[in-house]
Amino acid sequence: MGFLDFFNHLVNFFVPALAMALLVPALARLVWWRVLKPVAWWRQVGIVAGVNALVWLAGLILLGRDGAMWSYAALVAASALTVWWTGLKGRA
Repeated sequence: MGFLDFFNHLVNFFVPALAMALLVPALARLVWWRVLKPVAWWRQVGIVAGVNALVWLAGLILLGRDGAMWSYAALVAASALTVWWTGLKGRA
């Protein structure tokens, strides 16, 4: 496997984590737009992306393969909890 193949696999591994990091804060702003107004969207996306990457790696290590349904469930829960923690906790 060459460098480009490795890079392609690495990027494709983190695509679900990044997609959730972009979607969840954006969708949360559709529902709680007044509450989330003081919080920068890019800041939330960055924090959610970091947490999601850690959860995704933990799923790979604990379950032995990527793409397991438990990993996806943990990714959804981590995204929602991180958005709540960074923007909604104490404000809603």
